[in-house]
Amino acid sequence: MTVAVAMAAVAASGGKFADQRVVLLGAGSAAAGITGQIVNAMRSEGLTEEQARQRIWLVDMRGLVHSGQPDLSAFMRDYARPFETVAGWSAGADVISLLDVVKHAHPTILIGTAAQPQAFSEAVVREMARHVERPIVFPLSNPTSKAEALPADVIAWTRGRAFVATGSPFDDVEYEGRRIRVGQCNNAYIFPGVGLGVIAAQAQRVTDAMIVAAARALSELSPARRDSSQSLLPPLTEVRQVAKHVAIAVASQAQRDGVANASSPEELQQRIEATMWTPSYLPYRHA
Repeated sequence: MTVAVAMAAVAASGGKFADQRVVLLGAGSAAAGITGQIVNAMRSEGLTEEQARQRIWLVDMRGLVHSGQPDLSAFMRDYARPFETVAGWSAGADVISLLDVVKHAHPTILIGTAAQPQAFSEAVVREMARHVERPIVFPLSNPTSKAEALPADVIAWTRGRAFVATGSPFDDVEYEGRRIRVGQCNNAYIFPGVGLGVIAAQAQRVTDAMIVAAARALSELSPARRDSSQSLLPPLTEVRQVAKHVAIAVASQAQRDGVANASSPEELQQRIEATMWTPSYLPYRHA
């Protein structure tokens, strides 16, 4: 889900996903899942796994994750920066802070999964915006009280240049006469389409490429691709059409990966439409 929204923002800004520099605040299970999908998406655009990992920086409660820290998990070791390459990043303290990382790594994408309210401070966001024309900022922690930043603040601090998506629902933001819509990274956009595509294609298993195909398909439906003031995600009222679009991409990729029997595009679309559940109920009246 996060990769899909990031892909949409990158496309809307005219960039290439494999060229992005990503900083994640939080190094728990959510960050592990997101980084894995980011790597897969970058690999689909030609990077090696190691090259993709080198475009990601992890920050946790101890600051930037690096090789000089003890007791790193296996996941954190995969993304730990060699200490000798970042030793000079700290502003006179033992911990290499999020602000230090933003100053030196110049991220194009900033993702929060740490449930630390207001961790994306004005100083952090403004520093990011100094180096990036269209900052992509995702305060994903929920509930709302745990969000790393408020969308209105991020948009104000970047002078309306940021693409923002959140984990909790937020109202539209009014900025200098513009109404900027804030997308919510809601799994309802992805899971139905993935499941539908797998079932309709009768796929034997789900491959990494199928998940990347789902993310890319959802990103293609982003209203922000046509108008940067619009949400990075289509309205939830269109979720059935979204699920169908995602399902076609997933099922087609399953066939290309050899985990589902081949069929024509027309037959595959018919199977997807036949598999979709329609909530149709008989009318009733009280006696």
